[in-house]
Amino acid sequence: MIDAALAAATRHLADVSDTPRLDAELLMAHALGVERDALLLRHLDAEAPEEFEALVERRMTHEPVAYITGMRGFWTIELAVGPGALIPRADSETLIEAAIEHFGARAPSTILDLGTGPGTLLLAALDQWPKATGLGVDGSEAALGYARVNARRLGMADRAEFVLGDWAAGVEGRFDLILCNPPYVGIGEAIGEDVRRFEPPSALFAGADGLDAYRRIIPDLRRLLTPGGAAVIEIGWTQAEAVCGLALDQGFSPRARNDLGGRPRAVLLT
Repeated sequence: MIDAALAAATRHLADVSDTPRLDAELLMAHALGVERDALLLRHLDAEAPEEFEALVERRMTHEPVAYITGMRGFWTIELAVGPGALIPRADSETLIEAAIEHFGARAPSTILDLGTGPGTLLLAALDQWPKATGLGVDGSEAALGYARVNARRLGMADRAEFVLGDWAAGVEGRFDLILCNPPYVGIGEAIGEDVRRFEPPSALFAGADGLDAYRRIIPDLRRLLTPGGAAVIEIGWTQAEAVCGLALDQGFSPRARNDLGGRPRAVLLT
């Protein structure tokens, strides 16, 4: 029975995951081809599908659930993800919240997402503001492949363009909103086994102190912002002071924004 299989998988996964029951439920829902809510409401008394055990064994190697299922929810959208693309994190929703707070009743018309990955921040913003258009830039063709697939899946292909690039180098025009989730882990810092073994290092590591990407990105932002526009950049929770300092050096008025855990997670630049 599914209920018993979930209980056994939860015990099994406790050795590799901080959320073993959730992981088991997501993998079971994927094996059944249903949403997790439907699994919990209607399928617990059914027979467990044969594929479930193989999915659990993949998770036991630390392969992220999102790579196994091929999907991850973010903000109001579902994104296709896989090897070569950074998995969206709930903490990154802090950037969308900060942008909404900044614009209030207004809406940005043009949005730039630097380091877009599978289109995470850009597509979430375009879903939030249906009349906006945007550009996503990334240095990985693999990640951009997922971004383009996601834009088509979400019906946003006519509003979102994705290009291969090196941060803002070569980007022209001005944007009302610039979003960016750069790599910010210092070389040598400890990270989880799931992340270290499976997610792309180029999306994670940024020099000895984790600030190399900010040093590249922030000096380019002023020329890309429209008057009254804003940039929102994700940070590691210990980096608010350093990133705000870099922004002040470029003439910005930075404000840190906390995530749901109460830790600094984004810096709003105006």
